Amino acid sequence: MASAAGGDRFTVEVRHEGGAVVLALAGELDHDTAEPLREALEAALEADGARLLIDFSGVSFCDSTGLNAVLHGRLTARENGGAVALVGLRRPVERMFRITGADTVFDVYPDVAHALAGQAEVGRDDRSGPHG
Repeated sequence: MASAAGGDRFTVEVRHEGGAVVLALAGELDHDTAEPLREALEAALEADGARLLIDFSGVSFCDSTGLNAVLHGRLTARENGGAVALVGLRRPVERMFRITGADTVFDVYPDVAHALAGQAEVGRDDRSGPHG
């Protein structure tokens, strides 16, 4: 089951895969385009204990508005016994997460398959305990 939301510059595809909810993002995530992500996060996190994977592999740009939406989603998930992990971070989005330190509070995976298998990116698997 998949659904999509967004506009011309940014889209969110929601699908269920391997016991997780995957939000596949595409385009530019900024102040003007973040609402579909907020809505998808809210809907996905309604279930207690939800495991959410946010797939950034299709995102070419992300500003602080997008970062804040993802961080807020992480807090909501944790309050409800769930977890949020990041998937497919690539430049320049990866750099923004790294510079702000936001990448240290999430489990980060190279792709959805690795996330479902629980295999973190090289260099990131030395963190102790779950962070998502």
